[in-house]
Amino acid sequence: MKSFPIFILLLLCFYESHAQTNDVWQITYLRKNNGKVPPNQDPIIVLASASGTSVSSEKTIKGETKPPFEISFVDRTDNSLYQIAFFANGKTLMTQDSKALAEQKIELLSDTQVILGYTCKKATTVVNSNRIDLWYTEELKIKGAPSALGQNLGLVLKMVRNGNSETEAVKIEKNTPWAAKNQLPQPHPQRVDALTYKDELWKSRFIQLPVFSHQIINFSDSVHAANEVVRFAHGTVIAKKVKFPSVGAASNVFLELSQYSNGDAYDRTGSVFMIPTQRKVSFLDALQKSVKELPIYENGNGKQYQGVVQTPDYLPVLELMRFFTPFGVRQYNYLQLKNKTWADSTYYRQDISDLLPAYNGQEVWVAVFIGNYDKGGHKVSLNFSVHPNERPTAKQQSRIVPLFNTTNVMEMAGQEYGTMFNNEKGLQVTFDVPEGAKNLKLRYITTGHGGWGNGDEFVPKANTISVDGRQIFTITPWRADCGSYRLVNPASGNFNNGLSSSDLSRSNWCPGTVTNPIWIELGNLPAGKHTLQVHIPQGLPEGGSFSAWNVSGALMGEW
Repeated sequence: MKSFPIFILLLLCFYESHAQTNDVWQITYLRKNNGKVPPNQDPIIVLASASGTSVSSEKTIKGETKPPFEISFVDRTDNSLYQIAFFANGKTLMTQDSKALAEQKIELLSDTQVILGYTCKKATTVVNSNRIDLWYTEELKIKGAPSALGQNLGLVLKMVRNGNSETEAVKIEKNTPWAAKNQLPQPHPQRVDALTYKDELWKSRFIQLPVFSHQIINFSDSVHAANEVVRFAHGTVIAKKVKFPSVGAASNVFLELSQYSNGDAYDRTGSVFMIPTQRKVSFLDALQKSVKELPIYENGNGKQYQGVVQTPDYLPVLELMRFFTPFGVRQYNYLQLKNKTWADSTYYRQDISDLLPAYNGQEVWVAVFIGNYDKGGHKVSLNFSVHPNERPTAKQQSRIVPLFNTTNVMEMAGQEYGTMFNNEKGLQVTFDVPEGAKNLKLRYITTGHGGWGNGDEFVPKANTISVDGRQIFTITPWRADCGSYRLVNPASGNFNNGLSSSDLSRSNWCPGTVTNPIWIELGNLPAGKHTLQVHIPQGLPEGGSFSAWNVSGALMGEW
């Protein structure tokens, strides 16, 4: 009889221990920035037990998170970290890391703090130059954290990054209805290596639109090209129709271009542009037939310039990117210099989100021009990366209207160079401002050309913009950083004074770079017709050499 109470006591202890082993604790965390809690955030949810710990969010557990999203799970039996990604197409991937948690280098400190009634100890570490302080408790006899960091310390109730960004527990519960979620998905998702997992997850967060892949741009009568790609102007212009997805007005779009020499050794002007087709005459007419299809601009200097300014029946091309090829990258990499390792190609990536209204949800012609007379020419690849964002924007819709473009992208088919600035009138264009239009700007790209010592390529020249006879903007476009791009210029000429030609400063461009647009505020222009003028003191010809300016401008605003 005396042994009965002892038996009962041992049995109760067994059941209590077994229950604790199966208990699942639910910890809810909120984020703070500089002491303030951002509104409408999705709380982090950690489910922790003796067998494992999962990290997700409230919306994810409720099934309200739009893919792609991911959750983490720590298997306490072998201390492995699993990351699981869920994609919009229904695909699920998983990666396992058996060393990540064990290899964390965390310093334990003597500081203590009480959080939600539990005494917490402090630990600290540095991740990518960020100081992370961790406050953890051992009183609950479980391990967990709102991220992978600190999972082996105990239960982390607060993380502080660089002293101003906090993630702190606001609620601790036990055996909630969500406890059953504390496990790996069943059946187990496809398992991949960590790099494949990260790459697949990253790519799923945006839209990639491939346009050209290793397309040749050279001087040739050949019209051969890949499917849906057409070649114009003796092969120096390639074009293709592209259907853009419809995304929110606050989305980000990047143009990505890579190129390398396929024979041409020189630095050349390049342009990526769209061809508007909504008016009676289109630049596409000239590409398909003849440059004679384009309207003529004259300013009294005796020359005729084809298709450079808008008219009631015509819109010039809308320039997306101005770029410059370097001296012979890849093709001439055999020209060795000590301690110089040449690049394999040039890569250009530019944000063109400001032009989104011109192509959002539309099918448009996209073209690339590289001016050259070489049979080998250049090879280019181009794609757009679209990063959707559904943030609300202003009620009025943004608009883009190309006003002028003097870059003679049909140079090899007879289009005149932009030499109209040798006349006081320079370049003039008339445009309409609709009723109620506001926030008007000019997106302006400018580069000077004339490749000898006194040519405008090497002489700073002021660009002056006037509207209705009133000067509104002046800039002297110049690049003094060209030496930074020496490693993409293997075929650059070298001078007796130790300089390379690619080192020389130029009128807003360098061999192997992109020329950035300039945004010019146009002020409060009333509805009706206005005249814009571009004036540049263009240099005089010397012998057979002359200067020219490639300028493009698009009217931007809300109406």
